[in-house]
Amino acid sequence: MTRHLDRIARLDPVRDHLEIYQISAGLEFPWDYTRALEFALFRTYCVPSISRLLAATGEFRDRPQKRYDDTALLMAEVAAHGYDSPRGKEALRVINHAHGRYAISNDDMLYVLSTFVYDPIDWLDRYGWRPLHENERLAAFHYYSEVGKRMGIRDIPGDFAAYRDFKQEYERREFVFSETNREIGQYTVELFARWFPAFLRPVVRLGVRGMLDEPVLRAFGFQPAPRWVSALASAGLKARSRALRWFPPRRASVLGVAPGNRTYPGYPGGRGPADLGAPAAPADLPAEYLRRG
Repeated sequence: MTRHLDRIARLDPVRDHLEIYQISAGLEFPWDYTRALEFALFRTYCVPSISRLLAATGEFRDRPQKRYDDTALLMAEVAAHGYDSPRGKEALRVINHAHGRYAISNDDMLYVLSTFVYDPIDWLDRYGWRPLHENERLAAFHYYSEVGKRMGIRDIPGDFAAYRDFKQEYERREFVFSETNREIGQYTVELFARWFPAFLRPVVRLGVRGMLDEPVLRAFGFQPAPRWVSALASAGLKARSRALRWFPPRRASVLGVAPGNRTYPGYPGGRGPADLGAPAAPADLPAEYLRRG
């Protein structure tokens, strides 16, 4: 069954990267993109310089759901409307204002951006209902490269393979255990668990650990789940992908539509990106975490 693949194949992944990304993330694989980016969050918390800042601000301890919803909704605004649209520009201003308060290295920003490109691709290579077209891979790279430039991220590699090489080398070098990695990782596991009834939460916690790979588990200091948990989760996701091949094409994009967000019910509902975002930095935050100048 063809859905939107013929259209994707006719488009140019450089010139038309936004349209291809909107089709892929909003129509072809919306559930998979959401799940892949949720697990991509864990990878960013394996870097001590990132997890230390997140622990110091207290956002994950005090408002993990708001932090999650702000990130998801702001990035969805950019994807749904385009990074140069009025709403896209407004969302990027909110994102840049939030990041601009803190002393975040360019390499850390470059790495986090890379997870938005490659983690969904890796997920879809394992669990997608069809193979990704090469145009979808390249479009994701070009789309997030343009987003990154508008976030002031420097030295974004110029091609798909070079950026993946950067990501892999960064993980080999920077994924090391720290207590703040464990702290932020555990807050995120609990965030996911709270989306389910109390009697299911132990199963969710186990399932999340079963979906994390060995470098991530080591960086968090988490005990691996039994192998059968990973095998069962993988089998279930692959069964889902096979079943989806028989479903009719999705007609309406889910980008920019977030009925399940818990912080801003009914969003947008007359609201815009300026209504989202993190609060000011804590007054007692050590100066080492604040951007100078």
